[in-house]
Amino acid sequence: MLQLHTEAKFVKGVGPRVAEWLAQKNIATVEDLLYYLPFRYEDRLNPRGIAELREGEMATVIAEVRNSGVFQTRRMPIFRMVAGQGRASIQCMWFNAEYLRDRFKPGQFVALYGKVEREWKGKGLQIVQPQFEIIGDLQDVDGEEPQEIESLEVGRIVPIYESAANAKLTSRWFRRIMHGTLQNLSPDIADGLPPSLCRRLNLLDRRTAFQLAHFPEVGESFADLQAFRTPAHRRLIFEELFFLEIGLEWRRKRLRQRTGITFELNDKVRAAIKKILPFHPTTAQKRVLKEIAHDMQHPSPMRRLLQGDVGSGKTIVALQAAVIACENGYQVAFMAPTEILATQHYLSARRILEEAGYRVVLLTGSLEEERKRNARRHIAQGDAHLVIGTHALIQEKVEFHNLGLVIVDEQHRFGVMQRFKLMKKGGAEPDTLVMTATPIPRTLALTLYGDLDTSVLDELPPGRTPITTRKVSDERAPEVWEFVRKQITAGRQAYVVYPVIEGVPSDQPEMEFTGAPATSKSGLKAAMHMYEELRKKTFPTLRVGLLHGRLNPDEKDQTMRRFQAGEIDVLVATTVIEVGVDVPNATVMVVEHAERFGLAQLHQLRGRIGRGSAKSYCILMTGGKVSPEADQRLNAMVRTQNGFEIAELDLELRGPGEFFGTRQAGMPSLRLANLVRDRQLLEVAKTEATRFVADSDAEITPADRERVMDHMRNHWQRRYGLVEVG
Repeated sequence: MLQLHTEAKFVKGVGPRVAEWLAQKNIATVEDLLYYLPFRYEDRLNPRGIAELREGEMATVIAEVRNSGVFQTRRMPIFRMVAGQGRASIQCMWFNAEYLRDRFKPGQFVALYGKVEREWKGKGLQIVQPQFEIIGDLQDVDGEEPQEIESLEVGRIVPIYESAANAKLTSRWFRRIMHGTLQNLSPDIADGLPPSLCRRLNLLDRRTAFQLAHFPEVGESFADLQAFRTPAHRRLIFEELFFLEIGLEWRRKRLRQRTGITFELNDKVRAAIKKILPFHPTTAQKRVLKEIAHDMQHPSPMRRLLQGDVGSGKTIVALQAAVIACENGYQVAFMAPTEILATQHYLSARRILEEAGYRVVLLTGSLEEERKRNARRHIAQGDAHLVIGTHALIQEKVEFHNLGLVIVDEQHRFGVMQRFKLMKKGGAEPDTLVMTATPIPRTLALTLYGDLDTSVLDELPPGRTPITTRKVSDERAPEVWEFVRKQITAGRQAYVVYPVIEGVPSDQPEMEFTGAPATSKSGLKAAMHMYEELRKKTFPTLRVGLLHGRLNPDEKDQTMRRFQAGEIDVLVATTVIEVGVDVPNATVMVVEHAERFGLAQLHQLRGRIGRGSAKSYCILMTGGKVSPEADQRLNAMVRTQNGFEIAELDLELRGPGEFFGTRQAGMPSLRLANLVRDRQLLEVAKTEATRFVADSDAEITPADRERVMDHMRNHWQRRYGLVEVG
């Protein structure tokens, strides 16, 4: 009998060679194999007859291949295959698919799934780009001829798996292997969930859930199968989320038991905080500072996430926290992801802190070697109270005299280990405050930052006026430029942002290109070309500047200083100005080819204006055809300025893996759960995990606790890895 821990190579039909291929999909054991669930299902209980098909419906058809071949159009090669049932036939077409040339042979039976359409200029029906599976063409990948298992192919709801190993391991191969694995699997497999929890939540046992997720019984709701909402899916998804939340709760609990720095908050410290404030704080800023100060007074290390929309005042709150540390005799490290942002923070911190007697030091990679040596010396000697920098802060040469607080801005742009290295620069374990201006949906916060305490700045400083956002076609460009000209005449400044520098994508990796590649032939306007166009033709009497990622740091700094000083009227830029640029007099943001930008990115760009008391305007100009998805993004920008509402929609549109960039953010690798689709189950899992770790569930027995502990010991590190700030 197979056990869950049995290596995959010992499963009948796998073997060592195929096991190596499966390892590429992170499938090493029988348990891993069973978690490789179908990504969809086909209803082959009653396959549709071709004569019954209706235009516009999604359908599964099992038919015989009649003929196939490639024909060339002016734009691309198209592969065409005709399948039939008796006298009825249907045409299938795949674009740019010469690789299918020898795939189909007359007489084969094939299962087709897709949307039925009317043939162009024809009376017949067709399916464009159908998903397909050749039913009578199974060859074992190890060269052995397997027994046909026709009962797995027709007359039932059939699981469809993603192929693997460059399509050598087909969906049909996976069906056969899964069927054999489940037949030979021990009836008594390990189940980490407490029985009392399963009874209360009405969850299937694990063995049954595996069976029904792979091979649903007749009568199961086909809609629930496709939506991953069956009892089998619910059980397996809940299990994954429950153990993730258990791990995060335990990390939080262990952290509270560790000894860190106990900062004093006396009258002297309070007076120092008040002394640096450049304005009266908002109610939200007071509340958040109180939460941070409470953590810093506690003997366990602070691990707090500070969320705040653009312009909400995160930086001043962070500087207040820095004053608490400095007044207690400790140094503060403030790490930012880019040199522009680090320099921006450095200038702000000097303006606010130096008059009060705090020494602020900048350390970035582009500084000349002499300045770096001086900065490192001041840091090591303890002369530098606040050290602001980029990744340069975590280099081995940098040694802190007495590091007490680590602040990380736009923290999702750093890897987990980079934050960890900075935290280890202190003798004692420093407190850590991580900040982001990208509002994080609750579902992501519960997984990505489930072990952190969270503070939210949900109030803008007084005097800020709402930003008027409009979506216009670039056909109306003359009107837009005239509006910009009037704003400049009134004493304001403007940004004009482009998605590319000179015919290639800009230096921001999160840029979303939803259409053709951004080449010089794609029709995308580029910053360098448009800078010349705007400077010479559109705004010949205005002062136009240029800022993009390929400029060296000195050039960037000089350009930004001139813009901040009012010496540039219109700043033409790429998304390099997305974060950290603060010019209160800039009231207009024009984004050309706005349909090419991601939603979070557009929100960040808009956050560069509206930072003063004057009315501000964001104009989203579109060029060419706009996809429905892009139109949805742009309409959301026009509709709301609420960063959290925008973040939720962005998560739905892009999915959790792309929201920050999974690898970079340290996102847990979820095999089954989808944080958008399964948000309700996540909430339940969080609640149950909190009760379990707090030992507040009277139904949980000592044996249940040992069951969960055993599962976590065997699975946590391998499944979820490092999912915390430190």
